[in-house]
Amino acid sequence: MKLGAVIMHVDLGNDPKSIRDFVQSIEGAGFDAFHTNDHVIGAHPDRALGEKLHTVDVPVHEPFVLLAYLAAVTTHIELVTSILILPQRQTVLVAKQAAELDLLAGGRLRLGVGVGRNWMEYEALNEQFDNRGERYEEQITVLRRLWTEELVTFDAQWHHLDRIGLNPMPVQRPIPIWIGSFFGKVYEKVIERAARIADGWMPQFPPGDEFAAVLRRFRGYAQAAGRDPADIGIECVAKVAKSDDPKLWVAQARAFEALGATHLKVMTAGGGFASLAEQLHAMLAWRHAVATEVSVGNTTMGDIE
Repeated sequence: MKLGAVIMHVDLGNDPKSIRDFVQSIEGAGFDAFHTNDHVIGAHPDRALGEKLHTVDVPVHEPFVLLAYLAAVTTHIELVTSILILPQRQTVLVAKQAAELDLLAGGRLRLGVGVGRNWMEYEALNEQFDNRGERYEEQITVLRRLWTEELVTFDAQWHHLDRIGLNPMPVQRPIPIWIGSFFGKVYEKVIERAARIADGWMPQFPPGDEFAAVLRRFRGYAQAAGRDPADIGIECVAKVAKSDDPKLWVAQARAFEALGATHLKVMTAGGGFASLAEQLHAMLAWRHAVATEVSVGNTTMGDIE
């Protein structure tokens, strides 16, 4: 499995040097990927009407700008959006920003995308909320064409392009697009869509019988679409807490591996850590524990005694 790290922006902070040092430490420790999330704008908490939605109280960095900065201060770690809320953005502008980032990063961008659920954000960006899933699929088609063709002509429900092209183009043609899904909740359409059109899926389920059943359906959807399920990446998330026994981390990683996960990312948010330094220490300890006990890349490291 490839091993990644995700940090919430409220924990990452706003000091450029601190952000640089954190991600360089992650890269230096051997992590394969750094993940960042996305929100453009936040509303007053009262507007959420009791829903668990992003508000202005929680800081979030702009993902393309943040990852461009990190591309300049790192050398090989993969830079991942997990996820970018795609339907609240103009497709051609996303194509341009992603292409430029991938170019400047030397082909290190992985674009994780999702539809989000914050209607207030869509409202502020003047984008329609209730058709976001349908538009999203068309957006993915347009993105891939813009990243691989010199000139694109495309005429569909939401996009009308007449001999349109990007210059410069990205290093990766196309940039890999992975689809995210909501934490712990099954939306069958999201699972089917990821299996049908994504390069990879980012589920948010703990290992177990329920997730195994979801994965069986996911692979069935892929086969129904004429795809080999083995060609589609699966990235799971390991949430760690300050009080955890590292043996639990290893057991969970092995369980995800047994289910067919190709990638696993560690998340420390909500784990009782008092500082960014504590979260970094926990991430490094997690990677050390997991990388010595599960298959990493093409090399299997050790067995539990």
